[in-house]
Amino acid sequence: MKDVLDELAAARRTMGTGMLPAGDAYTIELRRHYDASVDDVWSAITDPERLGRWLKPVTGDLRLGGSFELDGGEHGEILACDPPGRLRVSWLFGPEADEWPGTSEVEVLLSPSPAGGTEFELVHAAAVAEPMFPTYGPGAGGVGWDLHLLMLAGFFADGESLDHERFRTTPEGHDFVRRSAAAWGDAHLAAGGDPDRVAAAVAATSAFYAPGGTE
Repeated sequence: MKDVLDELAAARRTMGTGMLPAGDAYTIELRRHYDASVDDVWSAITDPERLGRWLKPVTGDLRLGGSFELDGGEHGEILACDPPGRLRVSWLFGPEADEWPGTSEVEVLLSPSPAGGTEFELVHAAAVAEPMFPTYGPGAGGVGWDLHLLMLAGFFADGESLDHERFRTTPEGHDFVRRSAAAWGDAHLAAGGDPDRVAAAVAATSAFYAPGGTE
């Protein structure tokens, strides 16, 4: 597997706007290339056994219109499934989130790259009123997705994946989290974020994902 910071640099991060059933949303968008076929990447994001090796173990009625639940508590419904190029799900965390349906969705788009391999795009839309954004900014979800896509890169490289929860406790993991939070801060600034609020959000996100490792 390449150096983890090379993997961090391989992704392009932007922040935008969108619409959800619950209303106006902000989006965090990740785009990167994987040296794997579209079919292979599609299998990695939809096959339960493979998904559990880089994301989290998943259970549920895994078909269009069905529901899913990850081992960490993330859950939702499968809203669109167009093999092998598009998957869209609602994305809620914790039982209280069910009181606010339509507030968070994740969409993954895959396309073949002219140079070989797959262009991977992930868009996570969250309602502007969701409570974590004022404190953490786009890094609230962005750092987590950076960690998971790092695990996916490892899975494609050697069939194995780091435990991202354990990785976050290492000096290398602390550095990765800090750099990821800073990269999402840059995306937030580019989208018009207030510099002082962005700086505070980057610090809060770093401390959340790597407590004790931000000195």
